[in-house]
Parts: sequence; C-alpha cells; structure tokens
Amino acid sequence: MASSVESAKTDSPRLHRSIGFYGLMFVSLGSIIGSGWLLGALKAAKVAGPASILSWVLTAAIMATLALIHAELGTAYPVAGGTARFPRIAFGTLAGFAGGWVAWLQAVALAPVEVEASLEYLNNIGWVKDHLNLLHADDTLTASGFAWATLLMAVFTFINLVGVKMLSESNSATVIWKTAVPLLTVAVLLSLRFHPGNFNTGGGFVPHGAHGIFAALPVGVVFALQGFEQAVQVGGEARNPQRDLSRAILTAMVIGTIVYLLLEVAFIGALDPSSIASNWDNPIDKGAFGPYATLATVAGAAWLSYVLYADAFVSPAGTGLLYLGTSSRLSYALGKDRQLPKGLGRLSIRGVPVWSIILSFVVGEIAFLPFPSWQSLVGVITSATAMMYAFAPVSLIALRKRDPDRPRPYRTPAPHVLAPAGFVAANLIIYWGGFETNWKITIALVIGFILFTIARLGQPAEQRPDLDLKQAAWIAPWLIGNLAIGLLGRYGDSQYLNLLPEWIDLLVVIVFNLAIFYWAVTLASPSEKVRAAVEGERTELETV
Repeated sequence: MASSVESAKTDSPRLHRSIGFYGLMFVSLGSIIGSGWLLGALKAAKVAGPASILSWVLTAAIMATLALIHAELGTAYPVAGGTARFPRIAFGTLAGFAGGWVAWLQAVALAPVEVEASLEYLNNIGWVKDHLNLLHADDTLTASGFAWATLLMAVFTFINLVGVKMLSESNSATVIWKTAVPLLTVAVLLSLRFHPGNFNTGGGFVPHGAHGIFAALPVGVVFALQGFEQAVQVGGEARNPQRDLSRAILTAMVIGTIVYLLLEVAFIGALDPSSIASNWDNPIDKGAFGPYATLATVAGAAWLSYVLYADAFVSPAGTGLLYLGTSSRLSYALGKDRQLPKGLGRLSIRGVPVWSIILSFVVGEIAFLPFPSWQSLVGVITSATAMMYAFAPVSLIALRKRDPDRPRPYRTPAPHVLAPAGFVAANLIIYWGGFETNWKITIALVIGFILFTIARLGQPAEQRPDLDLKQAAWIAPWLIGNLAIGLLGRYGDSQYLNLLPEWIDLLVVIVFNLAIFYWAVTLASPSEKVRAAVEGERTELETV
C-alpha cells in the first residue's frame, strides 16, 4: 500500500510561515471572545444561579488542561490543521479522519453561525430593520439578509485567499476591540451598579445544586471559552512555532478566562434584586443587543449601550472571519492526507489552500438556509468541539510512547495525569450536553465516513492509504458507549430514561472513559508507522 501522503516536490507551493506570537495569540483569543460573551453569563445564571461562577471556573480548569496538551502537540508537530493531523500520526488513517472530520464540522459551522449572529443584532437597529429587513419573524434570513450574509462571507473568503498574513493582521485589530469592550463593560457595571446580596438570593448561592453547575457548561459556558486551539490550526504558518505556539495558546486562555469570570461577576451583581428574589428563571430581559446593554442603560450609562451595539456586530463577525480560515486548514489537512479529495490539500502560489477556503464558503452559504437558530446550535457545536478535544490527550500519550525522540520545546506537566484527566473532562462535557445533542453528532460522523469511503474509492488502489483498522478499534466502542450513557443519564432538555442516579452517572462516565483511554493508547500505531507519518509531513515541518 502507498504511504498516507506522497513526498512533496521541493518546488511545490508551501504554507508561508509569517505569523508571530501576537498573531497566534490573537487568533486563539479572537476565537474565544465571540458572540458567546454577549449571552454566556445570562444563560449560565439561568441554569446555575450565582454558582454559575463555579461553572466558569470548572470550564476554565478543563480548558486549561486541554490547552496544555495542545500546546505540546502544536509545538512538536507544527502543521496546518493540527487537530486533524495529531490523531492520524498517532493512530493512522481512519482515526485521523474521525478526529479531523469532527473538528472540521464544528469549525465550518461556526463561521456562518457567527455571521448570522451579527446580522441578528444589526436587525434590531431601527433603520436597518426598516430599510434592509434582514430577518423573518422566526429569525431566519430573508432574501436581503442572505445577500448581506453572503457579502460578509465573501469578504472573509477574500481576506483568507489573499494570505494568512492579512488574516492575522486584520484579526489583531479586531481582537483588541473585542477584548476592550467586555473589560470596559465590567468596569462600568462594577462601579455604577453592584449588589453583593445578589450572590445569595433566589435560592441561595447554589439554587440548583451540582446539577445546575454542570448543566450550565453545554448551554453557553464551554461555547464561550472554546477556541484556544485555533493557533494550532494555523501552526503550519507560524513563524517560530516552537517558541510561540505554547505561549500564544496559554496566554489567550488566561486572558479569556479572566474576562469571562469578571463578566459573570459583574452581570450577577448588576441585576435588579427583585427580579431574582424568588428564582433565576428570568433574571433579565436580554434585550435586542444582549443583557449588558440593558444593564448599562439601567445603570445610567446609556453611552455604553451604543458601544455594545457596535460590538454586537464586530465580535461575532471577527470570530466568523477566523473560523472560515481555520476550518479551511482542517479540510486542507484531510485533503493533503488523502482522506478527502486531494484537491482540498493543494496550495496556491500564495501558500493558501484555495479549494478548502472555497469549500468553507460554500458550506457557509448552505448553513444560511432556514436551519435552527444560533441558540439551538450552541449545544451541538459544544459537544462536537469536546469530541474534537478528546482526540488530543490520547494522541499525546501515544506519541510520547511511539515517537519519544521528537523534540518537544514545550512539555505538558504531569502528562500521565493531565492527559487521562483531559480525556475524561472532554467526555463529561459531551455527557452534560445530553443524548438528543450527541446522537446528531454521531449521525454526522456516519455521514463523514460515507464521504470518506466515496473519496477513497475514487483513488487508484495503489494510492489508497492503509485504513489502520486495528489502531482505530477503540473509536466505535467509545462513541457508542458514551451515547448509551447519555441515553441512561440525566442531562439535556429531554432526559430520556434518567436511570443513572446523580453522581453515579458521573462515576460511570469517568470509569468508562478511563478504560477507553488506556485501551486506545495500547492500540497506537507502531513507532515505524509514526515515523513514516511524520516524514510525510516533512514539507511543512522542514520549514521550521
């Protein structure tokens, strides 16, 4: 059988390594601070009350663990679409496709979702609603809305086609604004309207118990804090990945965590005490531009509401720009490794994956059809992201065992503790998302494997990479087992059988996934195949 990738010619177009530390950090931070910040605090408070602060702390701990793992993988293997490449290097073709497909699904869905969020906010401006009429009553796009959404996606596509340097530079200016506005909001609310008693009312600090704290994660908290891995996706275009990638990922995580914790504290403290005296079911009318604009107006800072109106467009649009770029790097990785049509893995003379960028644009256009609203997609994207994250911890330990001599400029501390903990944490997020969310992702994976098979059959037999079925043997039991636990569990809008008692359900998730983790590590590709896979990426790695 042929190797998984063909040796590249020395004169072939290459990715341009032009992104420095700040560009990488802003790519991750710009993905973390998007549309999620405008509604994340409200959604978390409705589910967990004041204890939503603990939801953010728990999420930050989970994301920090996964960020540390991605930091080592990204610096050791700095290639484009890293989250699709790491499992392929460690576990072969089939496992690599599974990890890459779910990563691509969540990334390609986010760009159009963020664009639509921008238009939803704009449509609340009187002049825009009267003259442009962007949305129907059910919040789906009108013909005018579709045209404006297409224009935004076209602008994002153009920026990405010009090259990664322009993407990085245009994003950096946007991220400074996106970070400054939430911090300004926190400062204003804390200084003008803060009620300490709000943290112990409406049923106390933990009105819905531990269940509420955990249930808040998939309804917006994880969605808001995800995105640190985006620097990894453009790792093949980092100027000095060994030095900058880990610092960029961890810096973005620290800043994002601080911003979101402060936002939750400021939000809870600024609420009208009478609105939460009995419960947290409806702490505030979120208003046309999110709850912070409403709170700013009540606090006597109407000027801030206008800043928030502008940010309601800028934050989602900036994140949409990034995800169109990073989703194209994932499909580029799948095409380059011949897991999808090889045309997706081709570069232009400017060093950008043209067909992958165009694919992201086309899928984005399809996503603008009358599908569910932004809010209903948050849970699906969150669980898909957690599934993507779960491939990194097993890949880390497998590659440490099978490729021990690889230079690792950054090393994850206590990897044999953090890696299984990160895998379990990612699967807990999946479980907390509920069965009705996770069966949809499973169907999407099945569709992906059908496309993979079609692409494979279209290749000459001698060029088809080995499937590596043995190395991927853990994936089906992992997915089916977690789906069954979700069916028996107690989370999600519909709790289905609800047979597992509280805390026992979490123990079942932990034990099951620890067993899967250690089994998966034993199935990793032998060292010679790992070395061959790394050799197949040398076109990108040798430019480091």
